[in-house]
Amino acid sequence: MIFDQQTAVKTANYLLQINAIKLSPENSFSWASGWKSPIYCDNRIVLSYPKIRNYLCDQLAIQSKSIYPEDKYIIAGVATGAIGIGMLVAQKLNLPFIYVRPEPKKHGRKNQVEGYMPSNSKVIVIEDLISTGKSSLIAVEALKREGADVLGMLGIFTYNFKIADENFKNSKVNLNTLSNYDILINEALNQKIIDSDSLSKLTAWRKSPDN
Repeated sequence: MIFDQQTAVKTANYLLQINAIKLSPENSFSWASGWKSPIYCDNRIVLSYPKIRNYLCDQLAIQSKSIYPEDKYIIAGVATGAIGIGMLVAQKLNLPFIYVRPEPKKHGRKNQVEGYMPSNSKVIVIEDLISTGKSSLIAVEALKREGADVLGMLGIFTYNFKIADENFKNSKVNLNTLSNYDILINEALNQKIIDSDSLSKLTAWRKSPDN
């Protein structure tokens, strides 16, 4: 869900501006899942641009307090992409920070959740990117196993895949993102990064990305 349309448009423009998101309808990218995609997103790049990372951090902090008005909670970043931005949000809000690994460590204390989190803590999860939602929800489940009360998740960008919507709904996890795929490709058209034919291809791909 998009919380604020103006923020969504500005976020999309920033991501396009610094090539954190690249569009290539004619020459597809290969994802780790094996999918062929006309879009590639690496939101870790925003950390290299102070003005943009500060804007995204501010907006995530604002939405965090607006959507979840509880006085105290912990900010959890999903490793590795959301550790940086998650820590900045926690710093902005003067809240504790932890992060969640994709799986427990193989050695030492074998932690999956890194940092101090008392049992029954309220937690907001920060993500940089949501595709199918699988890895994001693995982090949520890891937090719950450690006794967390996960209030919801905030992300920078989502592809708006139907499977992600279903996964979050089935897991009963509330998701809000600063921007999304529909807004981004329309902004790319407005900026003449793509033409109307490319827009049609990008729209068609999102409906059936696995094919």
